[in-house]
Amino acid sequence: MHGYSGDKDDYLKRLRRIEGQIRGLQRMVEEDKYCIDILTQVSAATKALQAVSLGLVDQHLHHCVAEAVAEGGQAADDKVREASAAIARLVRS
Repeated sequence: MHGYSGDKDDYLKRLRRIEGQIRGLQRMVEEDKYCIDILTQVSAATKALQAVSLGLVDQHLHHCVAEAVAEGGQAADDKVREASAAIARLVRS
């Protein structure tokens, strides 16, 4: 079981909303809307994805990483390294 499993429905709702935002962006481009209005909506969709990412990172740290650290050994080192790499990817994006 993954750390986000208890909030899976909430994540799915948020992702569906983001999907709707992206479809709206496509429509805006198709309809030749003002570029600043499109950029405003891109920013909103980006922030929504970042919020999902932060929630998943938080749950991963509290569930998967904490569990591995409690067990110790190489599995703990691997989980911490994996989490650090994921956070680095998020920071770069």
